Amino acid sequence: MSADDQAFLDVLSSLPNDIQKYSHDVADYVDRHVDQIADTLRDAIAKSQWVPDQFRPRAPPPPAIITVPLSALEKAQDWISRHKFLVGFIVVTTGVVAYRSYRSTARWRKTRRARRSRSGGRMDVVVIAGSPALPLTRSLSLDLERKGFVVFVVSNSHEDEMMVQNLARPDIRPLSIDITDPPSAGNSIDTFARYLQSPHAAIPNGKRHHLLLKAVILIPSLNYQTSPIATIPPSSFADLFNTHLLQPILTIQAFLPLLTARLSPPSDKDRPSPKVLVFTPSIMSSINPPFHAPEATVCSALSAFTEVLTAELRPLGIPVTHMQLGTFDFAGFTPAANSRLLHPYGLLPAPEDAEALPWPDSARHAYGKNFVSQSGSAISAGRIRGMRGSSLKELHNAVFDVIDGSVTSGTVQVGLGASVYGFVGRWVPRGLVAWMMGIRKVDELATWQGNGSSTFGSPKLAGSDGEGEEGSESFVAVPPLEQVVDANVWKEG
Repeated sequence: MSADDQAFLDVLSSLPNDIQKYSHDVADYVDRHVDQIADTLRDAIAKSQWVPDQFRPRAPPPPAIITVPLSALEKAQDWISRHKFLVGFIVVTTGVVAYRSYRSTARWRKTRRARRSRSGGRMDVVVIAGSPALPLTRSLSLDLERKGFVVFVVSNSHEDEMMVQNLARPDIRPLSIDITDPPSAGNSIDTFARYLQSPHAAIPNGKRHHLLLKAVILIPSLNYQTSPIATIPPSSFADLFNTHLLQPILTIQAFLPLLTARLSPPSDKDRPSPKVLVFTPSIMSSINPPFHAPEATVCSALSAFTEVLTAELRPLGIPVTHMQLGTFDFAGFTPAANSRLLHPYGLLPAPEDAEALPWPDSARHAYGKNFVSQSGSAISAGRIRGMRGSSLKELHNAVFDVIDGSVTSGTVQVGLGASVYGFVGRWVPRGLVAWMMGIRKVDELATWQGNGSSTFGSPKLAGSDGEGEEGSESFVAVPPLEQVVDANVWKEG
């Protein structure tokens, strides 16, 4: 048999297989489409309203559902897919809290020590311009001295010098400056500058080194009495501005020549300039509640003064930091019997009953109820009821970080409530804040009883006895200054 015949026979033998394959494909295609067409006709007839019920085809039974129990991982994945926004919020919040906790722990464990000379002597000097009677001044002085600074506390009187000496620390020294006498204050600053420029030795006949002024810390008086504006005589406002506002400004003014002059020797030209830290309480000045006009006025003025001072000293390379203080725990610096009366910055007189206050009757009727409610509220007087306040170590660490340059921000909020009250003051409506502090509308006010005379009679409540003239204007009657000066509730703490 030839090769051509064999090839022909092979082709003939493969034809049945190909025909069988093609026939199967055609049959499958026809069956699939016929079943699809049948299902479509069956559904159309079943849904048609004109077909009688007995001729409608029955719907096929639903396919059997086999339930497979989910694993814990699959359940968690399903819950996450159904609560995406909540999961995202939890993740972001947890991340922020973890980051802040890590940073706080790192700052808490940071070693904070002032520089020493090769012979072991102290080189860095810090000046604290604050009353030695303030617990804040004493605690900060002791902490900076422990960290290796030479601390000078500005003393305006012999009593202040004695309080500084009673701290019994050789490197906490009084710096006598009479701020009220500019020539005398200038001479004191000159003497202090010569002291800094003189070489010093840690031990007799030891290697000498120069001192470097690192910072001037301004701590104005932080205690303020609360009272309605109507009961504060002008003389008290004058004393307030002199002691709480003018004296801090004059103190900084006296130190400005020292800050802007280069006291370092020529070999230390690269040393950083001294820093200025201004402390102000921030809780009451953030929300400006009723009966806190003295504190709100002084703190707002000091904040504006600090902003101007920052703008003037920035071109000279002298950084100014505004330390906004919250609430701190001063239990270690006050008698235990007075621990419940701790002010954020010292001792706070206990709120008195409005009926016992030596105010005029008209002022008692107008302000007494709200004054008592506000004094007893959970957020009054800058303290948060049930919370002791932040540890003083938090303040000490923040001050050191500003001095050594770790913190360069122009404003530092430290202490319990400092940032929270700042947020409340910016975004929460004033009416809501006053309502939370117990302030309510007063319906009955004292009626004017002057009748053209220069003296005030006993005030009456409009509408209380039915004799008030209808439609007459009611307001608070304040006695003359000489009648309230001796009996006013304003007292320096």
